[in-house]
Amino acid sequence: MAVDVDVQLIARKSLHQELVDRLQLLIISNRLKPGSKIPEKDLCEQFGVSRTPLREALKVLATDGLVRLEQNRGAWVSNITVEEVEEVFPVLGTLEALSGELACKNMTESELRAIRKLHDQLVRNYEERNLDAYFKTNQKIHKAILSAARNKTLLSYWQTLTIRMQRARYLANMSDERWAEAVDEHERIMLFLEKRDGPKLAATLTEHMRNKQESVLRWLRGSNDTN
Repeated sequence: MAVDVDVQLIARKSLHQELVDRLQLLIISNRLKPGSKIPEKDLCEQFGVSRTPLREALKVLATDGLVRLEQNRGAWVSNITVEEVEEVFPVLGTLEALSGELACKNMTESELRAIRKLHDQLVRNYEERNLDAYFKTNQKIHKAILSAARNKTLLSYWQTLTIRMQRARYLANMSDERWAEAVDEHERIMLFLEKRDGPKLAATLTEHMRNKQESVLRWLRGSNDTN
């Protein structure tokens, strides 16, 4: 019997997007390690899919720079290199700076309150020394600022590049000193966002990304020294 109510259909991800998201998470969380061969057969069994949709998802991740495809040899998780970090982070910093200026002009009070709520959660994550939760909240804050900028092109480029660098930040972790500095930077980000001071927010976001870059580079160089 039909029910006469206004019900919205539940949005469902396509199989393709679901596979892209799951593979992305495996790579970013280091469960598929940099330089390792991707076990396509095992993943097909684990996800309950055939090789065709899995390989289509791997092609997307290759475009994003997370996967390297080799003819007749399969797919490999891309290594994180010093050159890539030095190339990508300054671009990310420029995108974030622009997003900060635009967000100060375009964000609604509701969006500002939502970002404040995320910031308070970030501080709690830091006080509880919960690094995994901190990384997730941090990513939500940066994406919320990008969304408030009201520029779809800016958001699209940022999402593509941040995926490539997100796993580097995850692997590098942070020293206690750098973590405290990062929280202080976020305090200033929130301050200038609430004041809608675009130039100062842009400068702080640029500094924030530059310090993230240095943290990742220190880890990369230290990791290479031990190999």
